[in-house]
Amino acid sequence: MQQESLIEYGSRRVVITITAIMCALLEIVDTTIVNVALNDMKGNLGATLSEVSWVITAYAIGNVIVVPMTSWFSQQFGRRNYYAASVIIFTICSFLCGNATNIWELVFFRFVQGLGGGALLVTSQTIITESYPPEKRGMAQAIYGLGVIIGPTLGPPLGGYIVTNFSWPYIFYINIPIGIIAALFIFEFVRSPKYAEKKSASQIDYLGIVLLMAFVGSLQYVLERGQEEDWFNNTSIVIMTIVAVFGFFFFIWRELTYDNPIVELRVLKNGNLRIGTILSFIMGFGLYGSTFIVPLYTQSTLGWTAQQAGMLMVPAALTTAFMMPIIGRLLQKGVSQPLLVACGMFLFFVYSFWGYKILTPDTAEDNFFWMLIVRGIGMGMLFIPITTMSLSTLKGQQIGQGAAFTGMMRQLGGSFGIALITTFMSRQGQSYRANLIENYTADNPLYQQKLNGLISKFSMSGMPHDQAVGSANKMMELSVLKQASVLSYMDVFLYLGLLFLICVPFVLMIRTKKASKEDLAAAAGGH
Repeated sequence: MQQESLIEYGSRRVVITITAIMCALLEIVDTTIVNVALNDMKGNLGATLSEVSWVITAYAIGNVIVVPMTSWFSQQFGRRNYYAASVIIFTICSFLCGNATNIWELVFFRFVQGLGGGALLVTSQTIITESYPPEKRGMAQAIYGLGVIIGPTLGPPLGGYIVTNFSWPYIFYINIPIGIIAALFIFEFVRSPKYAEKKSASQIDYLGIVLLMAFVGSLQYVLERGQEEDWFNNTSIVIMTIVAVFGFFFFIWRELTYDNPIVELRVLKNGNLRIGTILSFIMGFGLYGSTFIVPLYTQSTLGWTAQQAGMLMVPAALTTAFMMPIIGRLLQKGVSQPLLVACGMFLFFVYSFWGYKILTPDTAEDNFFWMLIVRGIGMGMLFIPITTMSLSTLKGQQIGQGAAFTGMMRQLGGSFGIALITTFMSRQGQSYRANLIENYTADNPLYQQKLNGLISKFSMSGMPHDQAVGSANKMMELSVLKQASVLSYMDVFLYLGLLFLICVPFVLMIRTKKASKEDLAAAAGGH
């Protein structure tokens, strides 16, 4: 039975675990590290904001395309070879990204980097899960979870520090030494499971690969670019949506009818995995959505530097790190997974509602501390129970397939989250601005008082009257925009919190079975 042979012991297990976490961190930190460097890239490469946001989009599209195919690639080329090749592609592309001379060169290398990086997360998770005996799996997921939860949070402070003290290419160069060390460790320590025979060229599901790329790539494009391109008023968004819908339909049909599918959908017969993939999607929504919104608010509204915005997230990341082993132990002692997930979701609601209450155009740094600590605890309680529950009744090859599903859903959840948040904020911002402007009329004494105060202030500093009037009006317009944006940030926090609160009762209804006969039968049926 291939399962037993992969369990590692002693120092070898430690090295494999560290290598897998290093690879997972490489991939995840790179998802968010660029967020704080976009401004510098924009200036440096002479790109517009919508062009520079492709640096994030391209990476995400590459990631999401490759994740579902990971299990298949591992069988085809051997896990160790595929894992090492992914690290090498990722590392080479990191160098090329740093050396890019124009925006589209950078976007292309980010896409290829995403193709290399997508494999790292899922394969790391599979390797860690299989290196530990079943009774220690909760702990194994806790160790892996450290990387996955801390990664997105580490990105902004690290990126902020690098951009402030060096220059943006170094956010890519930092991957190179880590990538080289990881690749050497993989060749030395990681073993490949004995898979069934490789598929011959004629058996390979080429149509499945094309349909999967069409479906996932175009879905990700629509999500990332929808707001920029004004959604369905734009021809390219409409075309991509149609491609995504048809791609999805034919992909599902192909995978369920073909003998050697590129993605083994039958593994979703496992009830725990089905629930786990849905919960992973919601968790990705909250994790990436909140990691995106807090630095954005502190930088755009409060005028913080990239480094300040990044450092704000550090205590929450450390809290999550502290929580992980505790949660791992609780799971080993038999505490119910749904109960922990429900508590985590409730804490995430508390964090969001707290955010909703404290946001103003000039919130002080201290006000964020405890709110973000609550987020850190909540995230710690979500990740491991969801992952352990998803993979708990899977065997052998299915662990890799299951990890690929939860990984892909987490990524897609993040993309949906960020796309919905940016669209929602843009719409809300416009409507709030329109409402606020209604009060800015000549017969409103408060408005007149404020405007005249600004005009006299500018005049006293030696500005000609006409110019002072223009500057005062500009200041008033800016203050309206700032208020409108704060109100839309508040709405995002509130609705994000409510989404998690609504999930709590449903999560509590989940019954986890301790690998009952039906589960084992379902697991066996997927082989």
